[in-house]
Amino acid sequence: MGETRNINDTSEIPIGISTLDAQAAVVASNAEIIIITGMSGAGRSQAAATLEDIGWYVIDNLPPRLLTAVAGLIETSAANKLACVVDVRSRSFFTDLIDVIGQLRTQSISYRLIFLDASDAELVRRYENVRRPHPLQEGGRLLDGIAKERDILADLRTRADAVIDTTDMSVHDLARRIKELVGSSAEEAMLTVMSFGFKYGLPLDANYVADVRFLPNPYWVHELRHLTGKDAPVRDFVLGVDGAQSFADHYTELISSLIEGFKTQLKNNLTIAIGCTGGKHRSVALTEEISRQLRERGFHTRTIHRDLGRE
Repeated sequence: MGETRNINDTSEIPIGISTLDAQAAVVASNAEIIIITGMSGAGRSQAAATLEDIGWYVIDNLPPRLLTAVAGLIETSAANKLACVVDVRSRSFFTDLIDVIGQLRTQSISYRLIFLDASDAELVRRYENVRRPHPLQEGGRLLDGIAKERDILADLRTRADAVIDTTDMSVHDLARRIKELVGSSAEEAMLTVMSFGFKYGLPLDANYVADVRFLPNPYWVHELRHLTGKDAPVRDFVLGVDGAQSFADHYTELISSLIEGFKTQLKNNLTIAIGCTGGKHRSVALTEEISRQLRERGFHTRTIHRDLGRE
């Protein structure tokens, strides 16, 4: 990507390029940039949403002339992935995109151009479903607008690093294809295992709820009442009850078997709630045990005790 240079060093700035532009080029040399373009109705918004979900900073409907300046704002490693949606909604500005792409190359700014396309018949069907006019229709037929757009985009399509035909794709198919192109590892599931007390209400964000009030309550054991499920005596008491360990093992197996199915539907965040009466003893002990087993299976798991300390 070229040698590292102090951002304030402008000694080699070519005539005609401002200091701000030069600084932007130097900073952006460390950034990853994706330009999303293509036919209206082909899935640009879904592609942008997918990138945003996996940590990219996304700007929709960006005038191309602003692309190099925006690239210069990507200064930190935590925010060095920029995706810009550029399309005919920007009207006359869109014709600048090919020139801007040339500038990115001369400034050694790395980028990828992803072009989304679909058949005319499929684009017509999608527009009829949303009942919106094509941005280039201008009072004519929908097919007239599509034809104009294809003509405008013809050269840009040939320059694309990847062309995705979304004609027969579902939104899930498109999201998976975008993640493949950017080499995303964000398919890994994030599990939240939460203990709670039924007396305080059900967790509204739980995907699955398990009721462990079938187990004896340590609250009625005098020496355990003041402790919690995180303390060894309570944990041993709860898991030592006939059927408790078997429940934890089988429930962990069930959750593990569900994860792959959820991932195919692009749902990578699951909350499993385990409840007892007050959320202090039984649910806490089993939440800790199930979380431990899920981590041993390699799942990214966080443990939350929602109602611990409320009594």
